[in-house]
Amino acid sequence: MPQKLYREWREAAGQMRSLLQELQDLGVDELGRVPRPEELPLCPVDGSGGDLCRPETLEEIRTDLGECQRCPLARGRTRLVFGCGSATARLVLVGEGPGREEDLQGIPFVGEAGRLLDRMLFAMGLSRDEVYICNVVKCRPPGNRDPAPPEIAACEPFLARQLAAIRPRVILALGRFAAQTLLQDDAPVSRLRGHWRSYQGLPLMPTYHPAFLLRNPAAKREAWEDLKQVMLRLRQSDG
Repeated sequence: MPQKLYREWREAAGQMRSLLQELQDLGVDELGRVPRPEELPLCPVDGSGGDLCRPETLEEIRTDLGECQRCPLARGRTRLVFGCGSATARLVLVGEGPGREEDLQGIPFVGEAGRLLDRMLFAMGLSRDEVYICNVVKCRPPGNRDPAPPEIAACEPFLARQLAAIRPRVILALGRFAAQTLLQDDAPVSRLRGHWRSYQGLPLMPTYHPAFLLRNPAAKREAWEDLKQVMLRLRQSDG
């Protein structure tokens, strides 16, 4: 052992003996064991708890969801659409619910609307692998109707847990239904979009759904303004 390293080791050992002696003088008979991360309780979905808890993992949430039968939507689905992307994403995109193609493939935002979303992400300098994409409900509503309140009540807690597990820098709510559900605000998306709000203490930007933009190309300019605000917030959070 090199002489310098040996001296440092002896000094550290001496300091440790002194510390143990002080603890013994104080009446401390044994030191508490530091719990392993997996032994800590789960953090609340609002992000509180600090170092005294651990965030839930997406894998744990998916396992708990299982082959969900918590609402009538389960009876008509082909596949459950949990979500996809990075578990450490800085940006999470939340849509309404699976459509026909999503129901068949088990992946959110595929088909024509998904291709437009990919182009929107590309314009932001991002890819699907860098973000996380999910929906308010995990099963396709019949005829692509809006999910009913009991269906939302059964599914939204899992979305809240997904967002708490990832703790992104920004949430992007895509479309009227996602924005109204997350914000508990029934204002039209044309009024909600472009204004920063929050969900579980996380910054949230509402904007138009890609399917809406396909039907209303003139709204793409407004949507791009929303995306530019998201890009700026992400850059600021990196600093």
